[in-house]
Amino acid sequence: MAKGDPGVTTRGRRAAPRSKRAASAAAGDPELVQLLTPEGERIETAFGPDGTEYRVDFTDEEYRGLYRDLVLVRKLDAEATALQRQGELGLWASLLGQEAAQVGSGRALRSQDMAFPTYREHGVLYCRGIDPIMPLGLFRGVDQGGWDPNEFKFNMYTIVIGAQTLHATGYAMGVHMDGKTGTEDGEAVIAYFGDGATSQGDVNEAFVWASVFNTPLVFFCQNNQYAISEPLERQTRVPLYQRARGFGFPGVRVDGNDVLASYAVTRHALDNARHGQGPSLIEAYTYRMGAHTTSDDPTRYRIASEVEAWQAKDPIARMKAFLEKQKIADADFFAALDEQARAESVHLRERVLAMPDPEPVTMFDHVYPHGSPELDEQRAQFSRYMESFEGSAH
Repeated sequence: MAKGDPGVTTRGRRAAPRSKRAASAAAGDPELVQLLTPEGERIETAFGPDGTEYRVDFTDEEYRGLYRDLVLVRKLDAEATALQRQGELGLWASLLGQEAAQVGSGRALRSQDMAFPTYREHGVLYCRGIDPIMPLGLFRGVDQGGWDPNEFKFNMYTIVIGAQTLHATGYAMGVHMDGKTGTEDGEAVIAYFGDGATSQGDVNEAFVWASVFNTPLVFFCQNNQYAISEPLERQTRVPLYQRARGFGFPGVRVDGNDVLASYAVTRHALDNARHGQGPSLIEAYTYRMGAHTTSDDPTRYRIASEVEAWQAKDPIARMKAFLEKQKIADADFFAALDEQARAESVHLRERVLAMPDPEPVTMFDHVYPHGSPELDEQRAQFSRYMESFEGSAH
């Protein structure tokens, strides 16, 4: 979909209008930037804690495009979960419930911007135009999930919790030192991580370096309420976005189940970064509806009523309600999209099952760009070991 102008403006330290404060209070969190309520009602303008004004101005086709992204991303994610349950993937980290945070922020990126994901940003990957089969090769164990980060401006998945924030900081320092900021065409960087990662030393070190070097970097924290099994209240005494203040840059909390607000807040932060105004932290307040990964059992540490409460805030249901109320989409559109999602998920499954198993010796490929004598010797030893099984009773 085309990216519309989010229409973000700044009005200094101005309080939100009473109607907006009332709407926020009704939503249960006056600190939350929200443009679309769980019932699908539009809020024309929202204000951040520093008085920044957020709004979006999309065409009907762009609204439909955002909904299409949400539906397709969820369906492909569900297919990957099913593949793992059937033994076709070794592991899968689902994004169920976090689609709006990922699609909204992913569509807010400009073509020149660079993203550093965790292992769960399948929605951002989709928005960057990467074939959704790519991460499935990684989780199937047949390749390293290798897309070209420079081509798609989207780095490789990072398994080590929080490490990508340091990678993003170093990259952003390079962008700044190369003089690629300060204009509308400037470059910005975004680093994704979860609430649990904020307790990692890497993330806090990244905050320090990003701040003192005034890097064009947006830290995007998807607060899905749990660091695997550890709830948020055991991770922090204050809202996560407020931590930014201690490192010397602004922070804002956005309704992470609201794709419109996620877009507007992220676009504003990225544009500030590209113009040389330094880093910022976005806390996307959302919920992981499924397990941390397919090796996790969330029923051991959270109750059903909590999950049900968040189901009422579902990002796709609220966007569909908005489209219906505004008569932007009709039954034929929804039916056609459901069929498209089904067809794409079936195609994805077929491609996964057709993936060839690699020869074991290929694990030595691409370790070093020009090889090494030590690696060559290891490869030779391993090849001799594998050959010893040929024609034997083993």
